Amino acid sequence: MPRPRQFDEERVLSAVRAAFWDKGYAGTSLEDLMSASGLGKGSLYGAFGDKQSLFLRVLREYDEANDRMLRAWLEKADRGVDVVREFVLGSFRDPSGEHARRGCLLANTAMELSASTAEVAAEARRSYAATSAVLAEAVKRAQREGDIAARLDPDLTARAVLAGQLGLVVLGRIGQDPAVLSTMAEALLAGLIPAN
Repeated sequence: MPRPRQFDEERVLSAVRAAFWDKGYAGTSLEDLMSASGLGKGSLYGAFGDKQSLFLRVLREYDEANDRMLRAWLEKADRGVDVVREFVLGSFRDPSGEHARRGCLLANTAMELSASTAEVAAEARRSYAATSAVLAEAVKRAQREGDIAARLDPDLTARAVLAGQLGLVVLGRIGQDPAVLSTMAEALLAGLIPAN
């Protein structure tokens, strides 16, 4: 009979996620994972599988948490347009630029691994489709509320907002000045979601 786990699984997954987020998949060694988690190789892989299985679990949980957060924003927001604006601008409000430089775990991973790892490409497609669907709902709501031009196609607009935001994430990752990113984000929003 297997022994019960002697560690906090959520804490371990959070620590491992941070290690992967900071160094990327290829740059994160087994030693990095053991150091971050406080577990030995046998305990780590016994609980979560090999490095790729562990990474895919961390990535999927990250994506699901982001999806829940975006849906909660839409449910609680005073206006639909606020959700779209927060989605684009939120990462660039940290004046230190640290949040922007760290980027998004999914975007970083998609750039690193999508061409070589089918599971990552599939997860990125799934997650970005879910994000686009929530953004499209926010656009539809904003159109009903008179904050975004009714002539715009909500699905196309949502995908364009996502594409623009991902471009800003990449620029943040390479160290673009946070003030410049914020200005670019505002210009992006003005072009993609004009008012009536």
